[in-house]
Amino acid sequence: MITHIVFLKSHEENQEVKSKIINDLSSKLSLLPKYIEELKSLEVGINISDRDSAYDLSLHTTFENNDDLNTYRFHKEHLQVIQFIKANKLESAVVDYIK
Repeated sequence: MITHIVFLKSHEENQEVKSKIINDLSSKLSLLPKYIEELKSLEVGINISDRDSAYDLSLHTTFENNDDLNTYRFHKEHLQVIQFIKANKLESAVVDYIK
């Protein structure tokens, strides 16, 4: 089993705009299991902490193996989410590990 965790942070200063970006991203990510059967589980969390070091959103997904993770990475629906992330200049940190 492969666990794939991503943290994302917006540097948008307008809190209303930032909140919309993060909520839109959460919605887009939550739809991915409908399109990508290799995704065994997906959980999205929106941060509630006001610490400066906190990220705005976390994504926790699992896959049977590395091939399934790669299928997800290059799937057209996932790539559309990546485009949204890039267009909104979100910072990310990723951890993949075998469980």
